[in-house]
Amino acid sequence: MNARDSRVATFRSLHSAGCFVMPNPWDAGTARALERLGFAALATTSAGLAWTLGRADNHVTLDEALEHLRIVAGAVQIPVNADFEGGYAVDPPQVGLNVKLAAATGIAGLSIEDSTGDAANPLHEFDLAVERVRAARRAIDETGTGIVLTARSEGFVCGRPDLDETIRRLRAYAQAGADCLYAPRIDTVDHVAAIVAAVAPKPVNLLINAPFVTVSEAAALGVRRISVGGTLARTAWAGFLQAAHEIAEAGTFSRFAGLPNVDALFGRI
Repeated sequence: MNARDSRVATFRSLHSAGCFVMPNPWDAGTARALERLGFAALATTSAGLAWTLGRADNHVTLDEALEHLRIVAGAVQIPVNADFEGGYAVDPPQVGLNVKLAAATGIAGLSIEDSTGDAANPLHEFDLAVERVRAARRAIDETGTGIVLTARSEGFVCGRPDLDETIRRLRAYAQAGADCLYAPRIDTVDHVAAIVAAVAPKPVNLLINAPFVTVSEAAALGVRRISVGGTLARTAWAGFLQAAHEIAEAGTFSRFAGLPNVDALFGRI
């Protein structure tokens, strides 16, 4: 078994029992730091990547995303799941082709969203959304990589917070071949429990981007996997912007106290 196959196997096994946290680095350095902290797997963040390029989320090209996946997956020894947005295409066959490109970057899994980016019609029509997941499943099977397919329903992100519709979509995505189901921005214990029960025995990914639940509480609800999206990147941006504002506005440097020894984290003291 080669290194990539081993990481895929490890990633799949993590979904079989218990609950693990899969934090989201935004470059090679943050990926290596999180690996050294002992996390078993990581996930990329489309927002975190976009911000490093000086852009808003969802403004990254397919080629840029693929190169980012190669960099992050190549920087660590643990499995990396790809935030692959909507597959960088609408048409299911093209989604499948792009998934094959992503599968070749060294990742152990990827997610496909059902949002359109159109405020008037923010979710793909139901049948099309299901077919896009089916196309991603077919593409992964054709690569023989066995990477984990996560299907995301974005209603709570894009202004359509309908729990029943979200569950209807997640169940259909599971039937279409998704290995893991994900409804980002649900933020109540009742909603989490309802989704876990609705798609069981398939594992559920929970986004935690606000302190509404702990890891142990999520595990008790049956959540298998936790990610944080762009929120770790936002905490880094918060520190950077606070320090920069102080310098620009007050001419003082108080936030330069008590900083970490980053060289020591990477083995140089």
